[in-house]
Amino acid sequence: MNQYNFPTIILSGQGALAEFVNRLKEKNHQRVFVVTDETLKACGVLAKLTDLLDEQKILFSVFSETHPNPIEEDVTKGTAAFKDSQCDSIIALGGGSPLDAAKAIKIMTAHAPPLAQYDDAKGGDRLITESMPPLYAIPTTAGTGSEVGRSAVIISSATGKKAIYFHPDLLPDMAVLEPELTAGLPPHITAATGVDAFVHCLEAYFAPGFHPIADGIALQGLELVLDWLPKAVKDGQNLDARERMLIAATMGAAAFQKGLGMIHSLAHPLSSRCNMHHGLANALLMPAAISFIEKATLDRDQLNRIKRVQALFAVRGNQSGSLAEMSLQFIESLGIAQGLSNHGVLENNLESLAKEALEDPCHQTNMIPVVLVDLLSVYKAAL
Repeated sequence: MNQYNFPTIILSGQGALAEFVNRLKEKNHQRVFVVTDETLKACGVLAKLTDLLDEQKILFSVFSETHPNPIEEDVTKGTAAFKDSQCDSIIALGGGSPLDAAKAIKIMTAHAPPLAQYDDAKGGDRLITESMPPLYAIPTTAGTGSEVGRSAVIISSATGKKAIYFHPDLLPDMAVLEPELTAGLPPHITAATGVDAFVHCLEAYFAPGFHPIADGIALQGLELVLDWLPKAVKDGQNLDARERMLIAATMGAAAFQKGLGMIHSLAHPLSSRCNMHHGLANALLMPAAISFIEKATLDRDQLNRIKRVQALFAVRGNQSGSLAEMSLQFIESLGIAQGLSNHGVLENNLESLAKEALEDPCHQTNMIPVVLVDLLSVYKAAL
Protein backbone atom coordinates (compact mmCIF):
# COMPACT_ATOMS: atom_id res chain seq x y z
CA MET A 1 0.00 0.00 0.00
CA ASN A 2 1.14 3.53 -0.81
CA GLN A 3 0.16 6.95 0.49
CA TYR A 4 -0.02 10.01 -1.75
CA ASN A 5 -0.93 13.56 -0.78
CA PHE A 6 -2.49 15.54 -3.59
CA PRO A 7 -3.82 17.38 -1.55
CA THR A 8 -6.26 14.76 -0.24
CA ILE A 9 -4.51 11.95 1.61
CA ILE A 10 -4.76 8.97 -0.78
CA LEU A 11 -4.31 5.42 0.48
CA SER A 12 -3.77 3.16 -2.52
CA GLY A 13 -3.32 -0.57 -2.90
CA GLN A 14 -4.23 -3.82 -1.22
CA GLY A 15 -4.81 -3.24 2.47
CA ALA A 16 -5.83 0.39 2.03
CA LEU A 17 -9.28 -0.17 3.52
CA ALA A 18 -7.96 -1.77 6.71
CA GLU A 19 -5.37 0.97 7.08
CA PHE A 20 -8.07 3.61 6.66
CA VAL A 21 -10.22 2.12 9.43
CA ASN A 22 -7.18 1.99 11.72
CA ARG A 23 -6.61 5.69 11.11
CA LEU A 24 -10.28 6.46 11.52
CA LYS A 25 -10.18 4.91 14.98
CA GLU A 26 -7.54 7.45 15.99
CA LYS A 27 -9.82 10.36 15.08
CA ASN A 28 -12.30 9.47 17.83
CA HIS A 29 -15.46 10.31 15.90
CA GLN A 30 -18.61 9.71 17.93
CA ARG A 31 -20.51 8.09 15.04
CA VAL A 32 -19.77 7.96 11.31
CA PHE A 33 -22.44 8.18 8.62
CA VAL A 34 -21.92 5.75 5.72
CA VAL A 35 -23.48 6.80 2.41
CA THR A 36 -23.78 3.98 -0.13
CA ASP A 37 -26.39 2.28 -2.33
CA GLU A 38 -28.57 -0.82 -2.16
CA THR A 39 -26.50 -2.75 -4.70
CA LEU A 40 -23.32 -2.49 -2.64
CA LYS A 41 -25.31 -3.40 0.45
CA ALA A 42 -26.79 -6.50 -1.21
CA CYS A 43 -23.55 -7.77 -2.79
CA GLY A 44 -21.52 -7.59 0.42
CA VAL A 45 -19.19 -4.70 -0.39
CA LEU A 46 -20.69 -2.60 2.38
CA ALA A 47 -20.06 -5.42 4.85
CA LYS A 48 -16.33 -5.34 4.06
CA LEU A 49 -16.29 -1.83 5.50
CA THR A 50 -18.76 -2.28 8.36
CA ASP A 51 -17.07 -5.48 9.58
CA LEU A 52 -13.84 -3.52 9.97
CA LEU A 53 -15.70 -0.70 11.72
CA ASP A 54 -17.22 -3.22 14.13
CA GLU A 55 -13.80 -4.75 14.82
CA GLN A 56 -12.48 -1.32 15.80
CA LYS A 57 -15.67 -0.57 17.79
CA ILE A 58 -16.42 2.48 15.64
CA LEU A 59 -20.10 3.38 15.80
CA PHE A 60 -21.81 4.01 12.47
CA SER A 61 -25.14 4.49 10.71
CA VAL A 62 -25.83 3.51 7.10
CA PHE A 63 -27.79 5.40 4.44
CA SER A 64 -28.17 3.33 1.26
CA GLU A 65 -30.98 5.09 -0.62
CA THR A 66 -28.92 6.79 -3.31
CA HIS A 67 -30.03 6.44 -6.94
CA PRO A 68 -27.67 5.45 -9.81
CA ASN A 69 -27.87 9.09 -10.92
CA PRO A 70 -28.28 10.90 -7.56
CA ILE A 71 -31.35 13.06 -7.16
CA GLU A 72 -32.15 15.88 -4.76
CA GLU A 73 -34.42 13.62 -2.71
CA ASP A 74 -31.40 11.41 -1.90
CA VAL A 75 -29.72 14.45 -0.35
CA THR A 76 -32.82 15.48 1.60
CA LYS A 77 -33.33 12.00 3.05
CA GLY A 78 -29.65 11.52 3.73
CA THR A 79 -29.32 14.83 5.55
CA ALA A 80 -32.30 13.99 7.77
CA ALA A 81 -30.82 10.56 8.56
CA PHE A 82 -27.43 12.13 9.38
CA LYS A 83 -29.01 14.51 11.85
CA ASP A 84 -31.34 11.90 13.37
CA SER A 85 -28.45 9.53 14.03
CA GLN A 86 -26.31 12.32 15.54
CA CYS A 87 -23.31 11.53 13.36
CA ASP A 88 -20.27 13.79 13.16
CA SER A 89 -18.49 12.52 10.04
CA ILE A 90 -19.28 10.93 6.67
CA ILE A 91 -17.89 7.96 4.75
CA ALA A 92 -18.90 7.79 1.08
CA LEU A 93 -18.73 4.23 -0.27
CA GLY A 94 -19.53 3.53 -3.89
CA GLY A 95 -19.29 4.82 -7.42
CA GLY A 96 -19.71 8.44 -8.35
CA SER A 97 -23.34 8.50 -7.24
CA PRO A 98 -22.91 7.80 -3.49
CA LEU A 99 -19.78 9.98 -3.47
CA ASP A 100 -21.64 12.91 -5.04
CA ALA A 101 -24.66 12.39 -2.78
CA ALA A 102 -22.37 12.36 0.27
CA LYS A 103 -20.80 15.68 -0.73
CA ALA A 104 -24.21 17.30 -1.10
CA ILE A 105 -25.30 15.83 2.23
CA LYS A 106 -22.15 17.33 3.74
CA ILE A 107 -23.29 20.76 2.54
CA MET A 108 -26.80 20.38 3.89
CA THR A 109 -25.77 19.11 7.34
CA ALA A 110 -24.47 22.62 8.05
CA HIS A 111 -26.51 24.88 5.76
CA ALA A 112 -30.16 25.81 5.45
CA PRO A 113 -32.29 24.32 2.65
CA PRO A 114 -33.07 24.34 -0.19
CA LEU A 115 -30.12 22.65 -1.88
CA ALA A 116 -30.79 24.52 -5.15
CA GLN A 117 -29.53 27.82 -3.77
CA TYR A 118 -26.00 26.38 -3.60
CA ASP A 119 -25.92 25.57 -7.34
CA ASP A 120 -22.53 26.65 -8.64
CA ALA A 121 -24.09 28.06 -11.84
CA LYS A 122 -25.94 30.56 -9.63
CA GLY A 123 -22.85 31.48 -7.62
CA GLY A 124 -24.08 29.30 -4.77
CA ASP A 125 -20.56 28.46 -3.63
CA ARG A 126 -20.46 31.88 -1.92
CA LEU A 127 -23.25 30.71 0.40
CA ILE A 128 -21.27 27.67 1.59
CA THR A 129 -19.68 29.31 4.61
CA GLU A 130 -20.29 27.06 7.62
CA SER A 131 -17.99 24.42 9.04
CA MET A 132 -18.92 20.99 7.66
CA PRO A 133 -18.26 17.44 8.91
CA PRO A 134 -15.19 15.49 7.72
CA LEU A 135 -15.74 13.38 4.61
CA TYR A 136 -13.87 10.21 3.64
CA ALA A 137 -14.32 8.69 0.18
CA ILE A 138 -14.01 5.02 -0.80
CA PRO A 139 -14.65 4.48 -4.53
CA THR A 140 -15.89 1.08 -5.69
CA THR A 141 -15.58 1.92 -9.39
CA ALA A 142 -12.66 3.37 -11.31
CA GLY A 143 -14.20 6.21 -13.26
CA THR A 144 -15.45 9.44 -11.79
CA GLY A 145 -12.52 10.28 -9.53
CA SER A 146 -14.99 11.99 -7.22
CA GLU A 147 -12.83 10.90 -4.30
CA VAL A 148 -10.45 13.76 -5.11
CA GLY A 149 -13.04 16.17 -6.51
CA ARG A 150 -14.45 19.40 -5.14
CA SER A 151 -17.92 19.10 -6.65
CA ALA A 152 -21.10 17.05 -6.58
CA VAL A 153 -23.53 16.56 -9.47
CA ILE A 154 -27.16 16.13 -8.39
CA ILE A 155 -30.36 16.02 -10.47
CA SER A 156 -32.57 18.92 -9.38
CA SER A 157 -36.13 18.09 -8.35
CA ALA A 158 -37.36 21.40 -9.78
CA THR A 159 -35.78 21.19 -13.23
CA GLY A 160 -34.96 17.51 -13.74
CA LYS A 161 -31.50 18.63 -14.86
CA LYS A 162 -28.08 18.01 -13.36
CA ALA A 163 -26.79 20.79 -11.11
CA ILE A 164 -23.19 21.15 -9.97
CA TYR A 165 -22.35 22.01 -6.36
CA PHE A 166 -18.78 23.16 -5.94
CA HIS A 167 -16.65 24.26 -3.03
CA PRO A 168 -13.01 23.61 -2.06
CA ASP A 169 -14.16 22.25 1.30
CA LEU A 170 -16.01 19.42 -0.46
CA LEU A 171 -12.65 17.82 -1.19
CA PRO A 172 -12.61 14.58 0.86
CA ASP A 173 -10.20 14.47 3.77
CA MET A 174 -9.03 11.01 2.74
CA ALA A 175 -9.51 8.79 -0.31
CA VAL A 176 -9.20 5.02 -0.05
CA LEU A 177 -8.30 3.17 -3.26
CA GLU A 178 -8.77 -0.47 -2.28
CA PRO A 179 -8.65 -2.64 -5.45
CA GLU A 180 -10.44 -5.54 -3.78
CA LEU A 181 -13.61 -3.43 -3.60
CA THR A 182 -13.73 -3.14 -7.41
CA ALA A 183 -12.85 -6.78 -8.10
CA GLY A 184 -15.63 -8.69 -9.78
CA LEU A 185 -17.43 -5.67 -11.22
CA PRO A 186 -19.28 -6.76 -14.38
CA PRO A 187 -17.22 -6.20 -17.54
CA HIS A 188 -19.68 -3.65 -18.97
CA ILE A 189 -19.52 -1.51 -15.81
CA THR A 190 -15.74 -1.84 -15.67
CA ALA A 191 -15.54 -0.72 -19.30
CA ALA A 192 -17.95 2.21 -18.96
CA THR A 193 -16.39 3.60 -15.80
CA GLY A 194 -12.92 3.17 -17.27
CA VAL A 195 -13.88 5.14 -20.37
CA ASP A 196 -15.17 7.89 -18.06
CA ALA A 197 -11.69 8.11 -16.54
CA PHE A 198 -10.19 8.20 -20.04
CA VAL A 199 -12.49 11.04 -21.13
CA HIS A 200 -11.63 13.03 -18.01
CA CYS A 201 -7.95 12.82 -18.90
CA LEU A 202 -8.52 13.47 -22.61
CA GLU A 203 -10.74 16.53 -22.18
CA ALA A 204 -8.45 17.94 -19.50
CA TYR A 205 -5.47 17.59 -21.84
CA PHE A 206 -7.41 19.20 -24.69
CA ALA A 207 -8.80 22.06 -22.58
CA PRO A 208 -7.37 25.50 -23.47
CA GLY A 209 -5.01 27.26 -21.12
CA PHE A 210 -1.54 26.81 -19.70
CA HIS A 211 -1.61 24.13 -17.00
CA PRO A 212 1.39 21.78 -17.48
CA ILE A 213 0.74 20.06 -14.15
CA ALA A 214 -2.75 18.97 -15.23
CA ASP A 215 -1.46 18.10 -18.70
CA GLY A 216 1.21 15.79 -17.31
CA ILE A 217 -1.24 14.03 -15.01
CA ALA A 218 -3.76 13.67 -17.84
CA LEU A 219 -1.25 12.08 -20.21
CA GLN A 220 -0.11 9.57 -17.60
CA GLY A 221 -3.75 8.80 -16.82
CA LEU A 222 -4.44 8.10 -20.51
CA GLU A 223 -1.52 5.68 -20.62
CA LEU A 224 -2.74 3.83 -17.54
CA VAL A 225 -6.23 3.41 -18.99
CA LEU A 226 -4.94 2.19 -22.35
CA ASP A 227 -2.64 -0.32 -20.64
CA TRP A 228 -4.85 -1.60 -17.85
CA LEU A 229 -8.55 -1.16 -18.69
CA PRO A 230 -8.59 -4.03 -21.21
CA LYS A 231 -7.02 -6.28 -18.58
CA ALA A 232 -9.54 -5.22 -15.93
CA VAL A 233 -12.42 -5.88 -18.34
CA LYS A 234 -11.04 -9.30 -19.29
CA ASP A 235 -10.31 -10.43 -15.72
CA GLY A 236 -12.36 -8.91 -12.95
CA GLN A 237 -10.06 -10.41 -10.30
CA ASN A 238 -6.86 -8.85 -11.64
CA LEU A 239 -6.04 -6.66 -8.65
CA ASP A 240 -3.04 -5.04 -10.33
CA ALA A 241 -5.29 -3.84 -13.14
CA ARG A 242 -7.94 -2.74 -10.65
CA GLU A 243 -5.42 -0.77 -8.60
CA ARG A 244 -4.01 1.03 -11.62
CA MET A 245 -7.47 1.89 -12.92
CA LEU A 246 -8.36 3.40 -9.54
CA ILE A 247 -5.23 5.54 -9.77
CA ALA A 248 -6.09 6.52 -13.36
CA ALA A 249 -9.57 7.63 -12.27
CA THR A 250 -8.12 9.68 -9.44
CA MET A 251 -5.64 11.26 -11.85
CA GLY A 252 -8.41 12.13 -14.28
CA ALA A 253 -10.31 14.03 -11.62
CA ALA A 254 -7.13 15.80 -10.51
CA ALA A 255 -6.41 16.79 -14.12
CA PHE A 256 -9.82 18.14 -15.00
CA GLN A 257 -9.47 21.05 -12.63
CA LYS A 258 -8.08 22.51 -15.88
CA GLY A 259 -11.46 21.94 -17.55
CA LEU A 260 -13.53 19.38 -19.43
CA GLY A 261 -15.25 19.65 -22.81
CA MET A 262 -18.18 18.99 -25.07
CA ILE A 263 -18.27 15.24 -24.42
CA HIS A 264 -19.34 15.86 -20.84
CA SER A 265 -21.88 18.51 -21.79
CA LEU A 266 -23.41 16.04 -24.24
CA ALA A 267 -23.29 13.16 -21.76
CA HIS A 268 -24.93 14.87 -18.80
CA PRO A 269 -28.44 15.16 -20.35
CA LEU A 270 -28.31 11.49 -21.32
CA SER A 271 -28.03 10.65 -17.61
CA SER A 272 -30.69 13.04 -16.31
CA ARG A 273 -33.14 12.57 -19.20
CA CYS A 274 -32.48 9.00 -20.37
CA ASN A 275 -31.11 7.53 -17.11
CA MET A 276 -28.00 6.37 -18.97
CA HIS A 277 -24.84 5.45 -17.08
CA HIS A 278 -22.50 8.44 -17.31
CA GLY A 279 -19.48 6.44 -18.41
CA LEU A 280 -21.50 4.70 -21.11
CA ALA A 281 -22.74 8.07 -22.37
CA ASN A 282 -19.15 9.28 -22.64
CA ALA A 283 -18.17 6.12 -24.51
CA LEU A 284 -20.99 6.53 -27.04
CA LEU A 285 -20.20 10.20 -27.67
CA MET A 286 -16.40 10.29 -27.63
CA PRO A 287 -15.65 9.14 -31.21
CA ALA A 288 -18.17 11.53 -32.79
CA ALA A 289 -17.02 14.45 -30.61
CA ILE A 290 -13.35 13.84 -31.43
CA SER A 291 -14.21 13.59 -35.13
CA PHE A 292 -15.94 16.97 -34.92
CA ILE A 293 -12.83 18.50 -33.35
CA GLU A 294 -10.47 16.89 -35.87
CA LYS A 295 -12.44 18.37 -38.77
CA ALA A 296 -12.12 21.91 -37.37
CA THR A 297 -9.40 24.40 -38.22
CA LEU A 298 -6.88 23.84 -35.44
CA ASP A 299 -3.73 25.70 -34.46
CA ARG A 300 -0.32 24.06 -34.07
CA ASP A 301 -0.68 23.41 -30.35
CA GLN A 302 -4.10 21.79 -30.79
CA LEU A 303 -2.83 19.59 -33.62
CA ASN A 304 0.18 18.57 -31.54
CA ARG A 305 -2.06 17.56 -28.66
CA ILE A 306 -4.13 15.34 -30.92
CA LYS A 307 -0.96 13.80 -32.38
CA ARG A 308 0.38 13.19 -28.85
CA VAL A 309 -2.69 11.16 -27.94
CA GLN A 310 -2.62 9.34 -31.28
CA ALA A 311 0.94 8.30 -30.49
CA LEU A 312 -0.22 6.73 -27.22
CA PHE A 313 -2.60 4.53 -29.19
CA ALA A 314 -0.07 3.81 -31.94
CA VAL A 315 2.66 2.45 -29.67
CA ARG A 316 0.07 0.03 -28.27
CA GLY A 317 -0.70 -1.42 -31.69
CA ASN A 318 -3.67 0.74 -32.74
CA GLN A 319 -2.54 2.08 -36.10
CA SER A 320 -5.89 3.47 -37.37
CA GLY A 321 -5.68 6.88 -39.00
CA SER A 322 -7.60 9.51 -37.04
CA LEU A 323 -7.88 9.84 -33.28
CA ALA A 324 -11.64 9.38 -33.64
CA GLU A 325 -11.06 6.04 -35.38
CA MET A 326 -8.52 4.98 -32.76
CA SER A 327 -10.88 5.80 -29.91
CA LEU A 328 -13.75 3.98 -31.63
CA GLN A 329 -11.64 0.85 -32.06
CA PHE A 330 -10.57 0.99 -28.41
CA ILE A 331 -14.13 1.39 -27.12
CA GLU A 332 -15.45 -1.43 -29.28
CA SER A 333 -12.61 -3.69 -28.07
CA LEU A 334 -14.01 -3.23 -24.56
CA GLY A 335 -17.36 -4.68 -25.64
CA ILE A 336 -19.31 -1.41 -25.76
CA ALA A 337 -21.79 -1.38 -28.65
CA GLN A 338 -21.80 2.00 -30.37
CA GLY A 339 -24.88 3.97 -31.39
CA LEU A 340 -27.10 6.02 -29.08
CA SER A 341 -30.09 4.42 -30.77
CA ASN A 342 -28.91 1.03 -29.54
CA HIS A 343 -29.26 2.33 -26.00
CA GLY A 344 -32.76 3.79 -26.17
CA VAL A 345 -32.09 7.32 -27.43
CA LEU A 346 -34.57 8.44 -30.11
CA GLU A 347 -33.82 10.85 -32.94
CA ASN A 348 -36.72 13.09 -31.97
CA ASN A 349 -35.06 13.60 -28.56
CA LEU A 350 -31.86 15.06 -29.98
CA GLU A 351 -32.85 18.72 -30.37
CA SER A 352 -34.02 19.04 -26.77
CA LEU A 353 -30.95 17.15 -25.55
CA ALA A 354 -28.71 19.53 -27.50
CA LYS A 355 -30.39 22.56 -25.93
CA GLU A 356 -29.80 21.10 -22.50
CA ALA A 357 -26.19 20.27 -23.38
CA LEU A 358 -25.63 23.89 -24.40
CA GLU A 359 -26.67 24.99 -20.90
CA ASP A 360 -24.10 22.65 -19.35
CA PRO A 361 -20.88 24.55 -18.48
CA CYS A 362 -18.39 21.80 -19.38
CA HIS A 363 -18.21 22.73 -23.07
CA GLN A 364 -16.94 26.19 -22.14
CA THR A 365 -13.45 24.66 -21.89
CA ASN A 366 -13.75 22.53 -25.01
CA MET A 367 -10.68 22.55 -27.26
CA ILE A 368 -12.69 24.66 -29.73
CA PRO A 369 -15.81 26.75 -29.08
CA VAL A 370 -19.12 25.06 -29.87
CA VAL A 371 -22.68 26.30 -30.42
CA LEU A 372 -26.06 24.58 -30.45
CA VAL A 373 -25.84 23.33 -34.02
CA ASP A 374 -22.44 21.75 -33.27
CA LEU A 375 -23.74 19.84 -30.28
CA LEU A 376 -26.74 18.64 -32.25
CA SER A 377 -24.50 17.48 -35.10
CA VAL A 378 -22.44 15.32 -32.71
CA TYR A 379 -25.58 13.75 -31.24
CA LYS A 380 -26.72 12.91 -34.77
CA ALA A 381 -23.34 11.48 -35.69
CA ALA A 382 -23.39 9.32 -32.55
CA LEU A 383 -26.97 8.12 -33.07
